[in-house]
Amino acid sequence: MLIPCFACESRFRPDEYFRACHDYNRGRDMVAWTCPRCGNRDELRVLPGELGFGYSANGGHGGFDVSDRVRVPGLRRRRQDLRLDISLDEKVWRVPTRLRQLAGAR
Repeated sequence: MLIPCFACESRFRPDEYFRACHDYNRGRDMVAWTCPRCGNRDELRVLPGELGFGYSANGGHGGFDVSDRVRVPGLRRRRQDLRLDISLDEKVWRVPTRLRQLAGAR
């Protein structure tokens, strides 16, 4: 199973792909991914058995709209308070939530 980068068309084994995931946004249920080869950043949603690629609605203030899907048989997810756990077979990757400063906090 190889997962593509839509920008440079490189393909990655699941371990390399999911290690490049970062910044889980729990409110929008979205993960940021940066391609290890070309540096392109994508937003995606981890769904049972597939990855959903898309874009943020309302300039990043709304939801997340999935426009393309890539099947990854056996892919599972578990939402935690401050992270998303992605699992495939026996492997688990933890994508942390980046804590954002509150407006006006010093």
